[in-house]
Amino acid sequence: MIISCIITDDEPMARKGLEAYVNKVPFLQLKAVCEDAMELNNILREQKVDLLFLDIEMPYLSGIELLKTLKDPPRVIFTTAYENYALQGFELDIIDYLLKPVSFERFLKAANKAADYFTSRQSPSDHIFIKVDGRLEKIFYRDIAFVEALENYVAIYTPPKKWITHATLKSLQSMLPVNFVQPHKSWLVNIDHITAVEGNVLYCGSHQVPLSKYQKEELLQKVLNGKLLKKE
Repeated sequence: MIISCIITDDEPMARKGLEAYVNKVPFLQLKAVCEDAMELNNILREQKVDLLFLDIEMPYLSGIELLKTLKDPPRVIFTTAYENYALQGFELDIIDYLLKPVSFERFLKAANKAADYFTSRQSPSDHIFIKVDGRLEKIFYRDIAFVEALENYVAIYTPPKKWITHATLKSLQSMLPVNFVQPHKSWLVNIDHITAVEGNVLYCGSHQVPLSKYQKEELLQKVLNGKLLKKE
């Protein structure tokens, strides 16, 4: 498996060091080296890559600020000289957090974590385990109709059951297969369970899920495959 990647850092020596490391790892394929977040943003508008080695403190726009502007960002390994960003980085669901100066041993460990992540996405399981009332419950992806965010919890609906577990919508989305779409910032929906659409509402049987006007066009392009019915 080959993982395409981009290095972004405003320090020339840091860029040079990371480039040398990337070139030593056979499964990493370097697509570009950027000096700042704006250069990276322009490249990402033109091509997709799997992984970013991304500095945080950069002029004009930080790595974290850039990530928050991207709708569907690549996976990220932060490379920074500042420890105080660690928690914020992991809240953004990054793969790893490397403190400068970065040794090759530590870099390779992060690269292997990325490889493990992409391998698991290529060969996903058909289920997930969630913790409910101190017990692990096995839920098959095919049974999940939709997921709702509830602050620090999520509600997973497998009609007629509703499971509530401590998790974020983003962390759960990273584990679900590609047939799960996000029609609204607080919801995920299994395309196979959508039965109808009316205005800004998706129907999953008798359940209604809000459809953001900003997501509507893109989502309908994904689900209009003969399975989605127009509600009269």
